[in-house]
Amino acid sequence: MDRTPVAAAVVVYDGRLLLIRRRVAENLLSWQLPAGKVESGEAPGDAAAREALEEAGVGVAAVFLLGERVHPDTGRPMSYWACRLLGGQARVASPREVAEIAWVDRQGLARLVPGGLFGPVQAWLDETLWS
Repeated sequence: MDRTPVAAAVVVYDGRLLLIRRRVAENLLSWQLPAGKVESGEAPGDAAAREALEEAGVGVAAVFLLGERVHPDTGRPMSYWACRLLGGQARVASPREVAEIAWVDRQGLARLVPGGLFGPVQAWLDETLWS
């Protein structure tokens, strides 16, 4: 099993969270945060920002770490980064990997990710975005 660390971008704009739907689901994961493997020598926050651009066409800056864990479905070490939107129009930027993107509110997140997000990410969204 691949144990390469993965970094995820938590991008919010206008009261909504950016999600992508993978072309091929990873286990039970279909809709998820833009994320991907951290390349050799790359800082995890930089990897999260790179993945947001590569997958969803948006420029972001990683601002702070929301949490880390070993993902229960993939077994990969994960880090989750709160990101500030810098620019770009959200779109499917990597059709080989991504089927669609969506900006979702709290109800949209509950519909697309019924099990919810990683606890610290969900708590941050609840406290800062949807309070």
